[in-house]
Amino acid sequence: MSARRQPKADTRSAVVVGGGIAGLTAARDLLQRGFDVTVLEADDHFGGCVTSHEVAGLTLDAGADSFSTRSKAVADLVSELGLRQNIVYPAPGGAWLQLPGGDPAETAQPLPATGILGIPSNPRDPAVVRAIGNTAAMRAALDKVMPLGSLVKRDRVSLAEVVRERMGEQVLAKLVTPIAAGVYSSDPSVLDVDVVAPGLRAAMAKHGSLGAAVGSIRANAPAGSAVGGLTGGMNRLTTALVDSLREGGARLISGARVRTIRGTDSSGGSWAIETAHDIFSADLLVMAADGPTAVGLLAESLPGLREEAPATGAAVALVTLVVDLPELDVNPRGTGVLVAPGVTTSSGSSVVAKALTHATAKWQWLSEATGPGGHVVRLSYGRAGGHGQDRPETWSDERLYEQALADARVLLGVQVTGEDVVGWDVVRWVGALPSAAVGHRDRVARIRALIGRESGLEVVGAWLSGTGLAAVVADTRARIAKLSGANSSSPSH
Repeated sequence: MSARRQPKADTRSAVVVGGGIAGLTAARDLLQRGFDVTVLEADDHFGGCVTSHEVAGLTLDAGADSFSTRSKAVADLVSELGLRQNIVYPAPGGAWLQLPGGDPAETAQPLPATGILGIPSNPRDPAVVRAIGNTAAMRAALDKVMPLGSLVKRDRVSLAEVVRERMGEQVLAKLVTPIAAGVYSSDPSVLDVDVVAPGLRAAMAKHGSLGAAVGSIRANAPAGSAVGGLTGGMNRLTTALVDSLREGGARLISGARVRTIRGTDSSGGSWAIETAHDIFSADLLVMAADGPTAVGLLAESLPGLREEAPATGAAVALVTLVVDLPELDVNPRGTGVLVAPGVTTSSGSSVVAKALTHATAKWQWLSEATGPGGHVVRLSYGRAGGHGQDRPETWSDERLYEQALADARVLLGVQVTGEDVVGWDVVRWVGALPSAAVGHRDRVARIRALIGRESGLEVVGAWLSGTGLAAVVADTRARIAKLSGANSSSPSH
């Protein structure tokens, strides 16, 4: 028979369902506010996609390897955890683009560095002209004089609509689509521009064009690199959060899949959370699971929530190769390559990867760990719109490995064979990239309104805040501050 866990006497209790970065951050903030905290994680590890794996004796990030520096959210959290001195920034080489339409060695070029999601602030920049051609650049430059029309007024607009109408098809296909695929595993035609580029349309209305809007946003961004990381990998953030919680007395329970959640008026707390082996009661409940799971567990308590269930996020497969290949010491493709759809080899076979990260070129600490000739490259698979066996993220590990070797040869411009590989691994993430589709912003607003009607409840995570550690951490901390403040005295449920 299940035992009911009781909070410590005279201390208010909080249960966090989900032990990813959102859940761990929420738990830490609640713990610091004096709550008795329990974290329930269905998986066997904490941190979600901010975790590690070992390949050829190296501890590497198995998921996210960086965070946006456009806000201080992650840097502040890292500093609180005592890791400020471990913040590092990528090498200055930058990423490359692999474009279709010819010999891959001739269509690979540095990614223009003056844009947002590939949208250039100046279409006449030589790097942009080199990528899309002079005719397409002239078309894109018309953005400066064209009237805005209804683009800044309509309720729902896709990223593709904005780019196509303002700058033309070539900017969309050759600059924006590869980045959208690399970041969101989605086509720009399904991405809500207000979700993936907040403030862009408002800046367009203010400055009169898309290019000027991009330029103003970039000008107002903090100086320095757009992303940062941690020496040793972003997985250290998870380790530090878990250590901080355990040292503070929080209970972290892995392998604890929640079966049901219900509100209760009992003296044991406002919420009852049941797993296969236990029942937990809590004054505050923070749901930090993925969108479909969160809606499924809360739908009974929140009438109307079930209709707002989001689709499962895109599936991604990451193939990491550790190679002994001195030819890569010169970093022939910078810190990595974003791949436009339709890239083929000289023999006509397709490049399937949507992106390649040359991790030892990107992070000095990793290059020092591998030494001369040692390199780590990671290839990403999974584009929206694939079906059945055409979806590489569903392929076997062995097939993905062989494809990664073939793709790496093309994208790096050097011969990579199985004999060069010291170790390899495949990591799969299902639903790690939440929906940013047109209309998602409105769904989030409706969900937030439903949640706001319930005492002692908050829901956090990338499916609501948006993709990226900075968005997740900032949103989570703001909502926990509001929730704990509003529930500073015993709530009535």
